Amino acid sequence: MTAQLPQSQTTSCSELYEQDFYLWIQATIELLKQGRLTELDIENLIEEIETMGRSENKALRSNLEVVLMHLLKYKYQADKRSGSWRATIREHRKRLRQALEESPSLKPYFSDVFAQCYDDARLLAADETELDLIIFPEQSPFTPEQTVNPDFLPES
Repeated sequence: MTAQLPQSQTTSCSELYEQDFYLWIQATIELLKQGRLTELDIENLIEEIETMGRSENKALRSNLEVVLMHLLKYKYQADKRSGSWRATIREHRKRLRQALEESPSLKPYFSDVFAQCYDDARLLAADETELDLIIFPEQSPFTPEQTVNPDFLPES
């Protein structure tokens, strides 16, 4: 699909951004392809690119928290282990691995947020299991490598 670029001066790219976001994306792509850089809506383009970066970080954190929470549940509620828990661990590990493969520059961020994600996962695990928070160690019993290892499951 070729985007309809704004034909008149009365509809600028920045106005298009407010009126029809998808069309704005298509028009921006077309302007970039044509090398018409001076016509780009630079302010909104920068904002969208920054948002994309934040989204990558949020997705990584979210998937990491889910894996850590389920690893804690798996370790500390052995009697309630289920295929559903294993499937959730597998799915979110896959998402983490894909993110780190597609964007290797996220690896330092992964390391930087690991402890905070564990703290959040610990609270979530306590809420979900209704076990006392003290049951879960203050420091992660899992290494970052174990967390993404598709073959690792903790023993009780």
